[in-house]
Amino acid sequence: MSGRNKEILPQVEAGDFFKVDIRLGRIVDVADFPEARKPAYKLRIDFGESIGMRKSSAQITTHYKKEDLLGRKVWCVVNFPPRQIGPFVSEVLVLGGEDGEGAIVLAGIDDGDGFDVPVGASML
Repeated sequence: MSGRNKEILPQVEAGDFFKVDIRLGRIVDVADFPEARKPAYKLRIDFGESIGMRKSSAQITTHYKKEDLLGRKVWCVVNFPPRQIGPFVSEVLVLGGEDGEGAIVLAGIDDGDGFDVPVGASML
């Protein structure tokens, strides 16, 4: 478990939190990212008409195979500045949490639940 999960971080004002734009996207393409320092995939994520397609790098190879990620809905921060990761520019931050071993588990919506949350929807 990482050090970040041991203690609660300092309090922030609600207004600061609401500056973070978290949207639901659908993974439409997954590629290996061999140049990454830690095992990762390059993702292309569809956020619908208002935002369009964005790219992200995600260290999620422990629990997810490429073919299992296609079509999956995931929550992402869409208003962080782009980040250069080796030869790749990551445009959004895919959200998830650490399991007991430190591997990332995605935060998303399971379409099997019967809820129709469209891509591009904001997290409230």
